[in-house]
Amino acid sequence: MTAATLRAQAIRLLARREYSRAELEERLRARGGALQEVRALLEELEGHGYLSNERYARAVATRKSGGHGRRRIAAELRAKGVSGENIAAALAEASPDDAVTLEALWRRKFGAAPIDEKEKARQVRFLQSRGFALPAILKLLRGFER
Repeated sequence: MTAATLRAQAIRLLARREYSRAELEERLRARGGALQEVRALLEELEGHGYLSNERYARAVATRKSGGHGRRRIAAELRAKGVSGENIAAALAEASPDDAVTLEALWRRKFGAAPIDEKEKARQVRFLQSRGFALPAILKLLRGFER
């Protein structure tokens, strides 16, 4: 694969959405790019400002902050190869307090206290799957019980 083709593919991918460096490297390697060639291209793209883990982290944190907990967002960013300091900065900028997000999500999704233990378990499972801690979920639900 030529360097020009590889560069065109990278630009095409980045035109659609932000990518982390590790994620873009994986995609370009899967399309047939040699490791050294891909890494050199990524350095060039970062130098020109087309590729930025910091910008990627901010975009993901902003997009997911209304429906996911900080733990889940941080775990997703770590899995994509984003550094801890970029994650912390993105979460500080984009996410309100987890308790505020948790209550807003619960009100949007359920809006009423669980009527029995089965419904309570369903609500807890949903909220846990969104990255919220069990003690915070139980505290929220206790506040709405009759």
